[in-house]
Amino acid sequence: MHYHGLPATRHAQVDSVGVLIVNLGTPSAPTAPAVRRYLRQFLMDPRVIELPRVLWWCLLNFIILPIRGFRSAANYRKVWTAAGSPLMQISTSLTQGIQRELDAGPGKFSVQMAMSYGAPAIQTGLQALMAAGAKRLLVLPLYPQYSGTTTGSVFDGVSTALQGHRWVPDFRFIAQYFERPDYISALAESVHAHWVTHGRADLLLLSFHGIPKRYFANGDLYHCHCYGTARRLREALALNEDQLQISFQSRVGREEWLRPYTDEVIKALPAKGVKTLDVICPGFAVDCLETLEEISGENAEYFRHAGGTSLRYIPALNDSAVHAQLLANLLREHAQGWPEATLDLGTLQGMAEQVAARAAALVAINVAAAHGA
Repeated sequence: MHYHGLPATRHAQVDSVGVLIVNLGTPSAPTAPAVRRYLRQFLMDPRVIELPRVLWWCLLNFIILPIRGFRSAANYRKVWTAAGSPLMQISTSLTQGIQRELDAGPGKFSVQMAMSYGAPAIQTGLQALMAAGAKRLLVLPLYPQYSGTTTGSVFDGVSTALQGHRWVPDFRFIAQYFERPDYISALAESVHAHWVTHGRADLLLLSFHGIPKRYFANGDLYHCHCYGTARRLREALALNEDQLQISFQSRVGREEWLRPYTDEVIKALPAKGVKTLDVICPGFAVDCLETLEEISGENAEYFRHAGGTSLRYIPALNDSAVHAQLLANLLREHAQGWPEATLDLGTLQGMAEQVAARAAALVAINVAAAHGA
């Protein structure tokens, strides 16, 4: 129903908590053009590369993309599956698992997945949530440890997308969850399961994605969160600092990044007597190019060439039931106080029907008054 050209509000629709699960993104195909499009969007984000825009635009478009597009496309082809990008496939499955977990409890939640770069875009995810009746918005970036380059970029993307909405919902944002006992417990369980199947290696290495050291010096908390994760996991596994170590991977360019560097650590370990190595990447919620190719492929080769016997990669939590459950619990905790998160569906439906009845009565009065005039 419309009145004086104003769009009708769906008063009878049951309100829900809209949950937006956001990951980094992936190219649409393992081809150089697709990879270049993805990298251009990713690397032009000022949260990711903090350099003067004109200088960086020239470097990116005339030097980096022409070379890296082909190289990265070749790496993506190594991990691409019949179902497509592993990151996309697993993120989608994890989102569905979170929806099932939330559906099993009280309230009404509508869950959508989005990517900071590539598709589905954050704007697309928000539109789908609004269409599903979301009156509150809860955003979960899939980054346990906060960094402005990742979590901060998600906040920027959501804020920018909401600028185009006439009505902005109540909004909560989960900035990090590395300190949660259930997250640490899930990591520890995955390590134990790996040890049961493959035996325990000489060393467990935690490899986190790096950021430029300058970002940390300027106030980014990522370094602290990574070491906080390592400390908690070390305690959960009853290991000492010689048995569980930390490193940082995926650096780009000549600028100094967080140390120690994963590739340098791995190349040096065999000379120190480490012949078998287990590697886990707690900063990655789901497996992707940086884990499946860079760690399990490239760095495993470094280790063997340096004299190591085997490097075993311990998969990310991915779309496991325990991962979906801990993230659903995290979302429920952050949705506390919202009736859509706690009331049963029957009560929510009754509330929607009451609102719809009042709206219909108001429209009828206004229409009658307009005709009388």
